[in-house]
Amino acid sequence: MLKTFIQMVFMASLALAFQAQAAKFEVSSPDIAANKKISNKHVFAGFGCSGENISPALEWRNLPAGTKSIAITAYDPDAPTGSGWWHWVVFNMPADTTRLAVNAGSPAANLLPAGSVQSMTDFGQPGYGGPCPPQGHKPHRYQFTVWALKEDKLPLDAKAPGAMVGYFLNQNVIGKTTLTGLYGR
Repeated sequence: MLKTFIQMVFMASLALAFQAQAAKFEVSSPDIAANKKISNKHVFAGFGCSGENISPALEWRNLPAGTKSIAITAYDPDAPTGSGWWHWVVFNMPADTTRLAVNAGSPAANLLPAGSVQSMTDFGQPGYGGPCPPQGHKPHRYQFTVWALKEDKLPLDAKAPGAMVGYFLNQNVIGKTTLTGLYGR
């Protein structure tokens, strides 16, 4: 009888582990392969870079239970600033959002869900600003992170800098998942 009980507990533990693994919060992109070079389509147009500055499409699945809103950030931790570089900051997206279309980072394109806010990047304006590391640098990591948040709305507006948004994201995160692309020149 004890052996049967132990086997049942073991099988239940395996089932729970498999279920948790099957429901992993993940982000992907048809435009950016994990740990591969980001194409010129998504590179910044300026600061010596001649890309098209179009934000990539992003898709995510298996949001954690309790998610009330979603945020997206694109961040370069390798920028020679001492504090990294915020390339894209979007928050207050509805929790039922599962993807962003290519070029959603253009404020003029109006492709974000209603109520979403794009705030200031380190380029000094809201919206997507693609990779553009200094000439001669090894490839930088560009981290596209989807944040599942426990609040419906962050108390910030489009003038909030990336570091401030990052503070609120870290205070309200339930889960996050990151896709990293590379770019150097």
